Amino acid sequence: MKKIMFNDKYGLTQAVLDGRKTMTRRAFYIPDKLALTYYVETDNLVICETQHNGDVIEWRDSNDNVHMTFQPNYEVGEVVAIAQSYKDSGYDADSLDRHPKDLSVRGLMKDSAGWNNKMFVKSYACKHHIKITNVKVKRLQDILDEDCIKEGVYRLDSANGSGGIAYSFANASDKKHIGLYDTPREAFAALINKVSGRGTWERNPFVWVYEFKLFD
Repeated sequence: MKKIMFNDKYGLTQAVLDGRKTMTRRAFYIPDKLALTYYVETDNLVICETQHNGDVIEWRDSNDNVHMTFQPNYEVGEVVAIAQSYKDSGYDADSLDRHPKDLSVRGLMKDSAGWNNKMFVKSYACKHHIKITNVKVKRLQDILDEDCIKEGVYRLDSANGSGGIAYSFANASDKKHIGLYDTPREAFAALINKVSGRGTWERNPFVWVYEFKLFD
């Protein structure tokens, strides 16, 4: 089973577990070998819809011949583990390490690499899962307002006591709103630049758009 990681600093893992986040965008990058050796550029890429498994990306030449098909990391119907640290997953700190690096030495869970870092937690040890329900390929900036909400942006009524409506996202450590934005798109643009790096929104890359539901 595969696992998927959501950003914890801005509360996106918790948003998935709460059912507030049901969509995620993951940037597609042309592999360096293709870009440098075969001069593949985004102009050579075509989005194609399959019958059952959502969209794929095809690399075609000027004669419309297909040379390569890029598949998404996750397929429609696939159940994927939500990555969390052992601590956040609720494991007993004083129990034996689930996956010690040295199998001959089993220390306590609280001393394991995965206690605070979910990168070291195997998918079988994750307690929660999502099920992929749809896969699309879009440009990042093609996102709709309603999809920004599905991405974890939320609406604030009576923002700053003014009676107006604003949109934002939160810092998970103190639950404070990070900026107030007039539209969901503006809030999502700020969020994606924090999660994926400054300038991501402006680059407007192709993205895999995964829709999902909380499985358990």
